Amino acid sequence: MSGAAIPSGGFVRWFRRGPWEAAAMTLIAAGIIMLVQPWSIDLYGYSFVTILVGTLGYVAVSHFPE
Repeated sequence: MSGAAIPSGGFVRWFRRGPWEAAAMTLIAAGIIMLVQPWSIDLYGYSFVTILVGTLGYVAVSHFPE
């Protein structure tokens, strides 16, 4: 395989799967914590959006290169 098929530079470094998967899982976990906390109804309301964004982010990031 030629080197032209593999992009070089900062692009590949920014779009690696590992760090982005960790960020998406952290976002999902934050949404679950927001869902079960008993103090703020606003956090409870935003928890669904947070979990949804984290889940969609995880699905998108799963297509990034290793």
